[in-house]
Amino acid sequence: MLSDITIGQFFPGDTFLHRLDPRTKLITLIFFMVAIFAFHTFGIYAALTLFTVILVFSSNVPMGMILRSIKPILWILLFTFVIHVFSTPGDSLFRLWRFDATLEGIERGTFISLRLILLIVLASLLTFTTSPLKLTDAMEALLSPLKRFGVPAHELAMMMTIALRFVPTLIEETDRIMKAQESRGADFSEGSIVARVRAVVPILVPLFLSAFRRADDLALAMEARCYHGGEGRTQMKALCFHRLDVIAFLFTAVFLTVLTILSLQP
Repeated sequence: MLSDITIGQFFPGDTFLHRLDPRTKLITLIFFMVAIFAFHTFGIYAALTLFTVILVFSSNVPMGMILRSIKPILWILLFTFVIHVFSTPGDSLFRLWRFDATLEGIERGTFISLRLILLIVLASLLTFTTSPLKLTDAMEALLSPLKRFGVPAHELAMMMTIALRFVPTLIEETDRIMKAQESRGADFSEGSIVARVRAVVPILVPLFLSAFRRADDLALAMEARCYHGGEGRTQMKALCFHRLDVIAFLFTAVFLTVLTILSLQP
């Protein structure tokens, strides 16, 4: 369902996650993503999972929204788990046709699935607790050192944030178009693959027209406000690290250092 796509949605609040500088959240998210792929033991993943659960409950984001962010990738999780169960060599538990399900495959599939879930939840928490405007400022600030190499930091950050901002809008537009087509007798769930592809065409055409119209309106609005790129632009609320950000960096460094030491233990 389109309503299960939660990318780009923001929930205002006053939790410590909302108060953190967006640069702090982006940097710590990158470190935790690296950690998720770097570690391979059950105890480490249990600690990372517990940490993620604590963040979810402390963010005051509805649990339903967190689960909805995972729902679109459930089939990927299931497919990945099954592939690892029947393709990883080890002690056979049972045989299905010509393939053996192994204990090592179950462990491997569980680790890979848990990795994907943690990645999706942490990335969702970033967008749920950070407004698109703050994300733009954070991305631009982090990319600004690349300006000396000719990288258009402001333009890249603006494009990414506009794309993220309009995902919910386009999803709502698609849902309205589908309901309008269904009220006229269109069927998107039955028939052959060719028939389903043909049924999608009446959705894509008005959706693309609506997206181009919105892009044109946005461009006119930006030109009317004398937008000419990031050169010489200032921020109404400048980003600034506070004590809470320092604590977050220190906690991240200590937490990941401890996990690294534990993972090196024989």
